[in-house]
Amino acid sequence: MVKDLIHDPVFLAIKAETATKDDLEIGRDLLETLIAHQDSCVGMAANMIGQTKRIIAIDNDGEYMVMYNPVLLKKDGSYKARESCLSLLGGPRETIRYKSVKVQWQDADFKIKIKTFKDFTAQIIQHEIDHCDGVLI
Repeated sequence: MVKDLIHDPVFLAIKAETATKDDLEIGRDLLETLIAHQDSCVGMAANMIGQTKRIIAIDNDGEYMVMYNPVLLKKDGSYKARESCLSLLGGPRETIRYKSVKVQWQDADFKIKIKTFKDFTAQIIQHEIDHCDGVLI
């Protein structure tokens, strides 16, 4: 179900709890909400729809993915980026990102996956993991 977006910076700064199999519906809602905003958004974290669970949904070069409990294992090649966020009012903000990130997450079957992502997809993942950690750009 497509959910309303949260804009409260106090709520968005709450660190997410570990997701479990009981949170699969949150992942589905998050993905549906991302697709509903695909014209202006390439990634979302569960707190953006009012859920304090460690779940993100991203557009991975045209293929949508939901990641449960994502963590960065490795990052390489820092650079300055300017990013916007649907949850935050105002224009783009400057932040530091990495060109390549190695990520561990669980899929919808809660099987552990590990993959290295590069360039824009890596940037999206970093932004959404920041959301899970209560970090706002």
